[in-house]
Amino acid sequence: MEFFIFRNMTIERFFSNYKTSFSGYEDISFIDPDAERYIWFYLAPIKTDNKVISAEIRNYIDLLKLTISRIPSSKTFIIFTLSDIYSINTITGANDIKEAVKYYNSTLHELALEHNNIKVLDFENFLSRYSSTELIDWKYYFISQMALNPRLSNPFHDWFKKQVKSIELKRKKCLILDLDNTLWGGILGEDGIEGIQIGGDYPGKAFLMFQKQIEELGKQGVILAVCSKNNIEDVRQAWSLNNSIVLKENHFAALKINWVNKADNIKELAQELNIGLDSMVFLDDNPSERDLIKTVIPEVEVPDFPTQPYMLPEFFKSIAEKYFSIYNLTSEDLSKTKQYKENALRNNVKSTFTDMNDYIRSLEIELSIEEVNNITIVRAAQMTQKTNQFNLTTQRYTDTDLSEMLNDGAKIYTLSVKDKFGESGITGLSICKLNGETVDIDSFLLSCRILGKGIEDAFMNWILNELKLLNFKAVNSKYISTAKNIQVKDFYERFGFEIISESGSIKSYSLNLGDVQINLSDNYKYNYK
Repeated sequence: MEFFIFRNMTIERFFSNYKTSFSGYEDISFIDPDAERYIWFYLAPIKTDNKVISAEIRNYIDLLKLTISRIPSSKTFIIFTLSDIYSINTITGANDIKEAVKYYNSTLHELALEHNNIKVLDFENFLSRYSSTELIDWKYYFISQMALNPRLSNPFHDWFKKQVKSIELKRKKCLILDLDNTLWGGILGEDGIEGIQIGGDYPGKAFLMFQKQIEELGKQGVILAVCSKNNIEDVRQAWSLNNSIVLKENHFAALKINWVNKADNIKELAQELNIGLDSMVFLDDNPSERDLIKTVIPEVEVPDFPTQPYMLPEFFKSIAEKYFSIYNLTSEDLSKTKQYKENALRNNVKSTFTDMNDYIRSLEIELSIEEVNNITIVRAAQMTQKTNQFNLTTQRYTDTDLSEMLNDGAKIYTLSVKDKFGESGITGLSICKLNGETVDIDSFLLSCRILGKGIEDAFMNWILNELKLLNFKAVNSKYISTAKNIQVKDFYERFGFEIISESGSIKSYSLNLGDVQINLSDNYKYNYK
């Protein structure tokens, strides 16, 4: 069962697309131990006495705290903020219910800070889309104590699915942007630097707000790139001379500003950034360009662009929430564009060397390996959710899943990489489950940003050497093939692992640590914290 849901009213219809079971109304006496995750979904009670309502809301917090104490900290507990969908206040100076709701919701966020497995969802984000008369169908309330209008169940399904994805740290990686009539009004090549519409009066102020919103996305770890039919010299001149333009060249990780068809350009962007086409979103005002990408590269998300600039704020809100929502940010997210630019510098240096080892040594690479902790566990979970290409098993985990593994004695190692061009942050992960004198490598993965410099081999050799030093005798591992991880199909074999079984998409391996000589390459500096 996927969810066990604590509730105070009838809400089954709103979770019909999940495997669920439910508590009784305001009943916390039973907690299903087999549930994968838990949900707390309470609404303000519908009663006639406002003081009674506010007292019950405050009592819900006591019930919740007792419930939290009985739920394993290794399992995700999703808690909805409380909303008052129906109350009557004839004493306009009284704020009993409002203050109780405020206390309830502020306490939720305090509890989330104390417990890593608690994820708070702002239910008002969903309810605010509807008028008060749309929220309740009184017929259903009187018949079955269903306070929320059942007509809202389908849009709720879509909204909740996005929230779960954000908790699981699943989102698109890259936003690709056209320029003319997308980031500014007008056509640069025809209207000139001063003639394009950005800032000032409408429609320029709409494009200005749009650029500022996109800039914020970039600060939140979304990779920004440009794909535009223009002369790059003209664009660079506009970036330099038009002070109203917010998004300058330094905001973008990669540029394709030329007269090549945009499908080819986007494919090259994916290769240059070393990310999958299915992790990209493309914005362009031109319907024919959008249709080309939808047809030639269906993996790329291509939303319809608004026909009028005044529609941009709602458009941005929709794409930001649909494609780029994330529950919380890691330090790696905050420096994503910088990291991809540094990677471009590394590739430029690589082209000047003829010997790979000389090139690697010139980068002065430092590998910092440490066991996961409360600070790095979110990033570790994020990597399992987002890494596809160099991922031996493609197992997806949340931070609470990893916490449960740690409680069971697993060793989870993170890898951070630094060289003379900059820091890539946590870009590697290995999950090792211990079983007596044997270790099972559950997951081994690296971000595509650090591939091509032998780091994957160095990390694996370090892991094997560390396990040997800890007196483990054997290591078991698996390769589970997917459409995206073909490049690692023989990875374990390079280290002496023997295939012990092969069935369908799964190859199982074993390595006797006593039979192998492990050498750590001197191309890298190793730091173990």
